[in-house]
Amino acid sequence: MDRVLDTWLGRQYAEGMALCAASDVLALLPEPGRRPPQRFIARFSSPTMVRIGPPGSPVTRWDGFAVLFQFPSDYLRSAPDAARIVSLLAPLHAFHPNVAPPFICIGRIVPGTGLCELIYRVHEIMTFRKVTPREDDALNPDACVWARNNAPLSLLSAAPLLRRPVAFSVEQIHPQEVQREAHRN
Repeated sequence: MDRVLDTWLGRQYAEGMALCAASDVLALLPEPGRRPPQRFIARFSSPTMVRIGPPGSPVTRWDGFAVLFQFPSDYLRSAPDAARIVSLLAPLHAFHPNVAPPFICIGRIVPGTGLCELIYRVHEIMTFRKVTPREDDALNPDACVWARNNAPLSLLSAAPLLRRPVAFSVEQIHPQEVQREAHRN
């Protein structure tokens, strides 16, 4: 048992669950049994794009996606292979320049990159807030061309991952104040 890894995983679990509690679009499911968990499934209710069919088939909006995050035992000590850390589970026909299911290119992952950081990166990519513009640097060159040619269409109206706190107060208004205010305007 690696106490350093387990302590780190415990912190990732706590931070991930706090992010989930503060989000309207994220459900985070830790692996059953093991505590602290090494694997998490993140279900997002945010929209993404899919292409069902061969190249040239229509691209359409799809509501929701699911991603597996897993942290191998050597995660804190060595440069991890992103394909071992992040895997797209659904939709199987996701259409994005950075995606070739089950692979998602979320950029360089350094040892110890936290779960919440990975969740944010995936959400940015899958909701088209982050797009690779060059075919020679894309996992899906066809999606790269489509995103460039359909930039206004690819900007999905998705709720932010984290809801903003709102502070307000309610005060009773007397009818005389309402009348005075109405006369001023």
